[in-house]
Amino acid sequence: MAKLCLWLLLIGITFVGQVASGEGAMIAKIAQSGESVQLEWQSEGRTISNSLPLYTSGAIRYFSAGVGVEERSAQYPPFPLKIVFTAGGKPFLSHVGVTIQPAKGGEAIVIPPEQVEGPWLFVDLPRGLYDLSGTFSGYVQQLNGIKVEPNQQKVVHFRWKEDRGSPVRTAEDLEGGRDVGPSGKEGQ
Repeated sequence: MAKLCLWLLLIGITFVGQVASGEGAMIAKIAQSGESVQLEWQSEGRTISNSLPLYTSGAIRYFSAGVGVEERSAQYPPFPLKIVFTAGGKPFLSHVGVTIQPAKGGEAIVIPPEQVEGPWLFVDLPRGLYDLSGTFSGYVQQLNGIKVEPNQQKVVHFRWKEDRGSPVRTAEDLEGGRDVGPSGKEGQ
């Protein structure tokens, strides 16, 4: 019993030492310029940094992340909407075009696929209801009535059946059992 307690104590000290030193813990913050998200973490006693582009569409800011273990373990700025992209057996997908439309009308936010370099998309939206669409390899997914609240992060998922060439189902079509192809029409 005494050996077990000593062993647990040593593991606890090692763990606390790693957390206190920040080894591997990634911090993500908006750069002073406002043009990127700065990522910093410690590895083998040195600071490593990287940056992700921070895009804008009108007053809305957004960035893509989630490539590699380091990015997936980071604590990101608290943007109220996080979109996760997956397809087939792949846990993550990138280069998805996204359109965000306020449900009560207004100007749509169009995010081109070349600005979505990772499987996560963080969007700094004001409170409201939004209709989202994601396009990958010509196939469209839609999620309607997504409620965004301040000081809370809403996480939604776009899941394609396969990574290319196969019909997919939209969130609305899952109940109806209809296949939707590249043009968004049934039976393609």
